[in-house]
Amino acid sequence: MKVLKFGGTSVANSKNIGLVKDIIVRTEADKIIIVVSALGGITDLLLSAAKLAAEQDAAYKNVLQQIEERHLQTVKELIPITHQSSLLSKVKSELNTLETLIEGAFLIGETTPKLLDKIVSYGELLSSLIISEYLVAQQIDAEHKDSRSFIKTNEAFGKAAVNFELTRQNCIQQLGGASKKVLVMGGFIASSTTGNSTTLGRGGSDYSAAIIAGALEAEMLEIWTDVSGMYTANPKLVKQAIVIPHISYEEAMELSHFGAKVLYPPTIQPVLAKGISILIKNTFEPDAPGTLITKNQNEKGKTVRGISHVEHIALISLEGSGMVGIPGISKRFFEVLSLAQISAVLITQASSEHSICVGLSADDADHAVRIVNEAFEYEIALGKIKPVVAESDLAVIALVGDNMKNHQGLSGKMFSTLGKNNVNIRVIAQGASERNISAVIAKADVKKALNALHEAFFEENIKQLNLFVMGVGNVGSKFLNQIQQQRKYLKENLKLNIRVIGISNSRTMVFDENGIALKDWESLLAAGQKADKSLFFDTISTLNLRNSIFVDNTASSAVSDTYASYLRNSISVVTCNKIACSSAYENYKELKDLARKFNAPFLFETNVGAGLPIIDTLKHLIASGDRILKIQAVLSGSLNFVFNNFNDKTTFHDVVKQAQEQGYTEPDPKIDLSGIDVMRKILILARESGYKLDINDISNRSFLPKEALDTTNNDAFFASLKKHENSFQNLYSEASKADSKLKYVAQFADGVASVGLQHIPKGHDFYNLEGSDNIVLFYTERYPNQPMIIKGAGAGAEVTASGIFADIIRIGNF
Repeated sequence: MKVLKFGGTSVANSKNIGLVKDIIVRTEADKIIIVVSALGGITDLLLSAAKLAAEQDAAYKNVLQQIEERHLQTVKELIPITHQSSLLSKVKSELNTLETLIEGAFLIGETTPKLLDKIVSYGELLSSLIISEYLVAQQIDAEHKDSRSFIKTNEAFGKAAVNFELTRQNCIQQLGGASKKVLVMGGFIASSTTGNSTTLGRGGSDYSAAIIAGALEAEMLEIWTDVSGMYTANPKLVKQAIVIPHISYEEAMELSHFGAKVLYPPTIQPVLAKGISILIKNTFEPDAPGTLITKNQNEKGKTVRGISHVEHIALISLEGSGMVGIPGISKRFFEVLSLAQISAVLITQASSEHSICVGLSADDADHAVRIVNEAFEYEIALGKIKPVVAESDLAVIALVGDNMKNHQGLSGKMFSTLGKNNVNIRVIAQGASERNISAVIAKADVKKALNALHEAFFEENIKQLNLFVMGVGNVGSKFLNQIQQQRKYLKENLKLNIRVIGISNSRTMVFDENGIALKDWESLLAAGQKADKSLFFDTISTLNLRNSIFVDNTASSAVSDTYASYLRNSISVVTCNKIACSSAYENYKELKDLARKFNAPFLFETNVGAGLPIIDTLKHLIASGDRILKIQAVLSGSLNFVFNNFNDKTTFHDVVKQAQEQGYTEPDPKIDLSGIDVMRKILILARESGYKLDINDISNRSFLPKEALDTTNNDAFFASLKKHENSFQNLYSEASKADSKLKYVAQFADGVASVGLQHIPKGHDFYNLEGSDNIVLFYTERYPNQPMIIKGAGAGAEVTASGIFADIIRIGNF
């Protein structure tokens, strides 16, 4: 014998009921008991109609009309017209009785728990009646049974307690000896010993099936639903979640208690003692293996088997110095909650006995606060206990697994993972069985927490990075292309799954929580919404994805001003924009402090030397205990390109124009040629060396005429370069006579920084610096005479993009 339960989605309409029939036909068993829920959504409609009627709102009639139409339409679609008459008559008769009950609620202006149980029972009663007649019409040896005749309960309406012994006797008598092969009945519904309709609580259809399976000692209980088993996490929130093929009763109970909705928590108890297996299957993918629940069968000794959560949680805390050492406080506290039928989801108590904290349904929070404060009114008046208040908008998240107690470090890994993603833990609890570790967190953080924990415990150490990219010009477009090209390699070799979730330029922006298709990013961005820096930030915050990284490829001060907001929200920042790190020292320090405080990396390797590892090398020198004595560097790829190509056969104007056209300069080339860009770079290196310095502390020996420096647009700037060509030729001539080359050099020593054009003689490390290359000489206590040299391409969109990419990978490896 097998017991098969089909949920509301499985019997939502005639098409789905046809799938149910196919499953029944292929089930191998001498007897099959089918337990069905109400047609999908009908229970909610019944409750809605009752509520409207109790409020004396005539709109309840419209809801009743919907209920009638759903059932009559289902009959007409399932049953051949020649066999419809009898069933339609039965269904209409039951619907008429239902209408009378709800009209009664309308007339007296209220409902009672007893009446509500009677009303909602019609959902399962009608669905089971229709499905059994459909099976008969399909030549299946089936008949209908009314669950209320054999499942007996007390009269705790809404969630009645089952009389298991009487129910067992009834099941054996009424079902065990039935002549038909297939018996169809409604779940969720039962009756008291006095004959009143009762219900077993929402989700009670699972429970009904388990009660029957246990009473008849069935071979197996099959729960057919709309998912392919129990998952390692909620697949609607965690796309990478996978089905757990085999799990123990205890693990399944923990997961279902903590929110795994595929299984109603009490379901397991009736079959556990008798060792009846439970198989969870998908009505819409019947060939999928599903999840088998049996006695402890932890495959390969896995520790964490699943991650689950319960939303809509509130916390109430009883605390005060008057609790310490006083017997009976806990008893009074929980007794008050128990008498009010308020269930505690989670309980913790401080070892000092100073406080007891209880997690409960948010629906019960206000009532719980009121009755607890009333119960401890005397102690509160004396100041021995603080008035109880509720904390809302919370959720419980739990790791579950039988073998967790045998493994050290799981709690640390769990809390570390949450901490790295700025998920604040309000309360921690671990059961004595050590089968679960639970934490209360903000409801808004649930999705991020689930995904972060799933990544840490189930995804073979593949780390997902979620990027939000602002600026897609030369550098930004190259960066996106590099990501698209390398994604597969990074996932396979570095275990990094990089997704671009948001992109913005100065005109439009686009988001896709599942990742933007990078091959189409340009067309998607063009069709996006109007760009807005504030809305861009708000969207990132609302999405609240783990390992979020804001990537700034602009040269905008307005964008750099937003970094602090990102870091405060534990969103990492990667930027090639030098403005923030070369702004006032207090701002630079604040950003560095925020990065540490909120565990959000702030990386700007490309601020100096594009893709060269200059800042990273400097950081390692300092971290290893070395100290910077002097820095000498050519830090402007654009200026190096200009002076490498400028001679007495060219014009300075033409060389600068060429540098701009090839992407070696900023859009405003004066930023490079004025020395401001080099000043910013040496300032950043000085600060990263541990010195407090501002831009005004750096001396700049500019080679540009004042007229050029005073221009306000590119056209005027280039016109001034033409006008002063003789002065530039004089610079070249002087260097040539000295058998030297012109290089724009930055220097920092003894806390003093300067930039300016210098004559570089033959033999010097800077002399043969070609093209747009950069070079940095680090003189340190370990390298006092022969400096550490870093040299290579220091400008260009491709290498700058690669430097940004390298910073992304650094974050992935943190």
